[in-house]
Amino acid sequence: MNLHNKPRLVIATLSLSAAAFVGILTREGYSDQAMIPVPGDVPTVGFGTTHGVTLGDSTTPVKAVQRALADASQFEGAIKQCVKVPLLQAEYDAYTDIAYNIGPTAFCKSTMVRRLNVHDYSGACEAILLFKMFKGFDCSTPGNTRCAGLWKDRLRVHGQCMRAQ
Repeated sequence: MNLHNKPRLVIATLSLSAAAFVGILTREGYSDQAMIPVPGDVPTVGFGTTHGVTLGDSTTPVKAVQRALADASQFEGAIKQCVKVPLLQAEYDAYTDIAYNIGPTAFCKSTMVRRLNVHDYSGACEAILLFKMFKGFDCSTPGNTRCAGLWKDRLRVHGQCMRAQ
């Protein structure tokens, strides 16, 4: 049992908390015009939506939030499909956040999920830090300006996950 003495819940009963959804929107930031956020990345629009986005696309804040909610639901579906153990709400929110960023396929094939599914909750949190590469570059490299934001985000999600333990 975790330090907070909270029971883990069957994953089918969990859904992304409003605070976590707002956190995703805040982290992603809003752009009404499709853009490439980091050189070498794919185009995004709204709050980090990538599916079907091409440069020149545009959106409104309301449509962007609706699309982000649909995206988050898709990533929640992936989590519910591949994670077979109960989670705390904070863990579920953290894993939805990382799945939103790395995509459902990468999430389901990850060391995080393999560790979760054998009840290695702390090890799964540690595996968040394995997602530190961008286009062959290690974003955890001290002083990097190429993708420091990615590493900062991994540290944030890792911390959230570990605090739940």
